[in-house]
Amino acid sequence: MQENNKTKNIDKLVAAAKVAYKNAYAPYSQFHVGASLLTKDQQIFNGCNVENASYGLGVCAERNCIANAVVTGNQTFEHLVVYTEQEKLTPPCGACRQVIAEFMPEDGKVTSVNHLNQQKHWSVADLLPDAFLSKDLT
Repeated sequence: MQENNKTKNIDKLVAAAKVAYKNAYAPYSQFHVGASLLTKDQQIFNGCNVENASYGLGVCAERNCIANAVVTGNQTFEHLVVYTEQEKLTPPCGACRQVIAEFMPEDGKVTSVNHLNQQKHWSVADLLPDAFLSKDLT
């Protein structure tokens, strides 16, 4: 039964990430990305990438998704899905990996999905081993 819930959750997350993908603002790279995030209490939040003419000011879908959830008071997440329409599955960039590590447990799940419904799964620890975290500040 628990596996069935996980399948339903990932289906919901993929659907939400596809909706967010359609709202991406990527006039410079044409690289649209949507993301969705599942909280510990099973809420879903979305984000998309937002570029800027001053390239360094663009924000990735993953970080926008996490910020969207944090604004509502959520700070603990279970699963993040990243959706693109690229043939090659797209993992989060380094900056996003650091932010993901801040808000998700080491065994939290990150999934990349494309328009062919191909999927690749990682744990947070797989994406960023030995992450720099708040415990490292003491």
